[in-house]
Amino acid sequence: MKKYLQFMLLVAVGTFTFNGLFAQDTTVVPEVKNWKIKSAFGLNGTQSAFVNWNAGGRNNISAIGFISTSADYSKNRWQWKNNLELALGGVKYLDSAGRKSGFQKTDDKIDFATNVGYKLKEKWYFSLLGGFRTQFMDGFSFPNDSIPVSRFMAPGYVSLSLGIDYTPNQHFSLFVSPLSMKMTIVNDQRLADAGAFGVDQAIFGDDGGQATAGNKLRYEAGAYIKLTYNKELFKNVDFKSRLELFSNYLENPQNIDVNADILWTFKVNSWLSASLNWTLIYDHDITIRDTKGNAGPRTQFKSVLGLGISYTLKNFKE
Repeated sequence: MKKYLQFMLLVAVGTFTFNGLFAQDTTVVPEVKNWKIKSAFGLNGTQSAFVNWNAGGRNNISAIGFISTSADYSKNRWQWKNNLELALGGVKYLDSAGRKSGFQKTDDKIDFATNVGYKLKEKWYFSLLGGFRTQFMDGFSFPNDSIPVSRFMAPGYVSLSLGIDYTPNQHFSLFVSPLSMKMTIVNDQRLADAGAFGVDQAIFGDDGGQATAGNKLRYEAGAYIKLTYNKELFKNVDFKSRLELFSNYLENPQNIDVNADILWTFKVNSWLSASLNWTLIYDHDITIRDTKGNAGPRTQFKSVLGLGISYTLKNFKE
């Protein structure tokens, strides 16, 4: 009877999900002079278990955590804006024999941006913008889980741009830079030798031996445009977007690198919210192989839908 009750319990609650994404409940902390600080923390987790489940399925545990924080300074004609976004998540399967499979990433991001600006006149700033992007963990092209296709600082991206920032209101910003530098870092010799992420690959002689190693760095100089628009479009519906465009003066300037993010957040109540996040990337220097074995530059797209609870902390009232 005990085993029967356990079986019925597993069937009844064999799939359990707890999700936590994108804060809605807000706590205001004491203000720091000339600074506006806002941080959001969240955790999204799922667990599924199956016992004699006719439709099939694999026991698994998954989790995604994120931190999104901004710190903006303003005094007289100077402004300094900083934004940091961290995310890490994945799924781990547990088969019927009790053996655990490898951890498979579902999200992995380190993204930092900073902008120092001097007001020339109302709505216009002369600005220096910097950025850094990479990931925490190794990435794999499953089912191959033994050879990483990406690692921490492989790739890593560092950018520096000097230009004009047009900010007509608190929701919209347009930054235009005719002088921008972009550096791609591939801090893994095997990936560098393969020419991953656009770096110069290794050169091999006629005898098959390696004549030169692949470069771990790739430098680009060009023009850069960044647009951001953040606003509560309707009551309890927030919209946040970012579009970045880069053209390399030194090689194929007609090929525009694109990095775009759109985030919808829907507030259900003070603790519960839903979110939809789309990310689109195109970089002509990154070669991607499809399921048919064809290799070339391709548009990358990621969609994340979340429902759950999380927490926001800030030192100002909107």
